[in-house]
Amino acid sequence: MITASNGRKGLRAATARAHLLEKLPPRFFRRTAVMLLGIVTLGLGIALFKISLMGNDPSSAMAMATADALGMDFSVVLIALNTLFFAAEALWGRRLIGVGTFVNWFCVGTASTFFIRLLNGLFTVPDAFWGRLLLPAGVLVLSFACSLYQTADLGIAPYDSLSIMLARRLPVPYFWCRILTDCCCTLVAFALGGVVGLGTLLCSVGFGPFISFFTKHVAERLCGNR
Repeated sequence: MITASNGRKGLRAATARAHLLEKLPPRFFRRTAVMLLGIVTLGLGIALFKISLMGNDPSSAMAMATADALGMDFSVVLIALNTLFFAAEALWGRRLIGVGTFVNWFCVGTASTFFIRLLNGLFTVPDAFWGRLLLPAGVLVLSFACSLYQTADLGIAPYDSLSIMLARRLPVPYFWCRILTDCCCTLVAFALGGVVGLGTLLCSVGFGPFISFFTKHVAERLCGNR
C-alpha cells in the first residue's frame, strides 16, 4: 500500500537525482564513454610498442632508465615520477584533475598487460617486417587514444598535463609543447644510459602533431564539441 509518507520520500529521491544530473558536466555520460575508450586504446598502443621491440614511448623510456640507474623497480620509479608530475598538475593545472586522471593513472597498466598477453599469442617473436608495421601503428594508436581522453576533459594524466599546462601559458601551439616534453624525457633516458629506440624518437616528434590532428577531426566530434 502506497502511503503519503512513501510518496514524499519517492518525490524527494527523484528531486535529488534531478539535482545531481543538473550538476554533472554537459554530455557527461558521452564524454565518460569517450574517456574510457581512450584509456583502453592507450593500453593497446603501449602493447604495440612493447611487441614491436623497437623502443618505448618517451615517458616510459625515462622511467626505465631512471629505475636502472638507481637500481630500483620500474613500477616504484613510475609511481614516484607520476607523483612528481601530479604535484605540478595540482599546483598549476588543478582544473585538469578529474576522474580521468586517476582512471588513467591506475588502469592503463592493466589494459596494456591484457593487450600484451593477447598480442604475444599473435606475434611471439616479431621480425623486422612486423616490427616496422607495429611501430607506426603504435604511434598512431597512442596519439588517437591521448586525443580521446584529453578531449573528454574529465581529467588528464599527470605526465600528459605538462604539455597542456605549457600550451596554456606559452604563445606556442600544443603540439610543440608536447614535442618539448617528449624530447626532454628522451634526452633524460639517453643521458642515463637507457634504451632509446626508433619508437622513442618517433614518439618524441610525432605525438604532438598526431594528437592535434585526431583531436580536431575525430575526438571533438565524438565528444559532441562540434
